[in-house]
Amino acid sequence: MPRPTDRPANDDRSRSSRLGFRVDRRAKTLVQRAADLERRSLTDYCLTTLVEAAQKTIARHETLTLSDQDRKAFFDTLVHPPKINSRLKRAFKAAQRRVEP
Repeated sequence: MPRPTDRPANDDRSRSSRLGFRVDRRAKTLVQRAADLERRSLTDYCLTTLVEAAQKTIARHETLTLSDQDRKAFFDTLVHPPKINSRLKRAFKAAQRRVEP
């Protein structure tokens, strides 16, 4: 399995920014043990684990799970869209203001 340290030197993911935080001795010992079991440096283990956790968090917040009833209503609306009225226009304008481009 390739590890982040195995990537080419010209990779555009150079480490030019820093994150710094303090942990208690117990947390460091635990994380160091995990890194040792993976045969990775503490920094590499922490960075990889932190990035994976961040990706999972973002995916969880950006993923919408619908119930069967909601899914049916969604697809029915796609197939048979409602007529555009003033209330729908206002709803679209409000949504555009709230959603990031």
